[in-house]
Amino acid sequence: MRQMLVIANWKMNGAREPNRVLLETLREALGNVVGARDVGCVICPPYPYLPQVGGLLSDTGIAVGAQDCGHASSGAYTGEVAAEMLADCGCSYVLVGHSERRQYHQESDALLAAKLEAAARSGLTAVLCVGETQEQREAGQADAVVAAQLRGALADMPDLTRVAIAYEPVWAIGTGLTATPGQAQEMHVQVRQTLRELDSGNAKKVQILYGGSVKADNAAELFEQNDIDGALVGGASLDATAFAAIVEAAAKHTAA
Repeated sequence: MRQMLVIANWKMNGAREPNRVLLETLREALGNVVGARDVGCVICPPYPYLPQVGGLLSDTGIAVGAQDCGHASSGAYTGEVAAEMLADCGCSYVLVGHSERRQYHQESDALLAAKLEAAARSGLTAVLCVGETQEQREAGQADAVVAAQLRGALADMPDLTRVAIAYEPVWAIGTGLTATPGQAQEMHVQVRQTLRELDSGNAKKVQILYGGSVKADNAAELFEQNDIDGALVGGASLDATAFAAIVEAAAKHTAA
């Protein structure tokens, strides 16, 4: 059975004092959940707060991740942060290919493949984000678009043992819209099938998370689906009570 995994993506939000309050609330709320039950939890803050988050979570079982990494190990890449640097700062996860990176920074599948290789080289678990736009879904292209994103980024990976996938329909990110549990499950099945084509031996072990306006009141129903192994949470991860409830829902699903 795959472990349930819930990841908080703070995006470009946070400040030291609000971070402290949020994380101390999470420590209290999740102290008997993460680690004690078969559910993993990761917090991905902006780069400047990685040391603070890592320090406050050091003895909790809650992991720390970054929202992106550079494709190179070092060199003349002003503004980039190498995967090796993230590992050196205590990260164990990194997001790769979030739709906002694809949109605002025109990140190609070739660049994402290089970032995935860098993450694997550094011992990080990369969470590859994929998803279609509303226009692509309405045109009946959702399956093809997501499969192409997976093949483009993962084609050169020797195996998928250090990769998780986050299916985030672009039309559901920050909009308040959410794929129905049935729609999400259907896409997760398609993702798993594409992973089998790429690495038949390890595809069944890969965690596939759902992202896109995941909230405390819809998490449990999403987690009931056979191929949804957790969530990548955006806005709700900035509310300690809401995020803790989502992690609790994942833990209850595991225990069921």
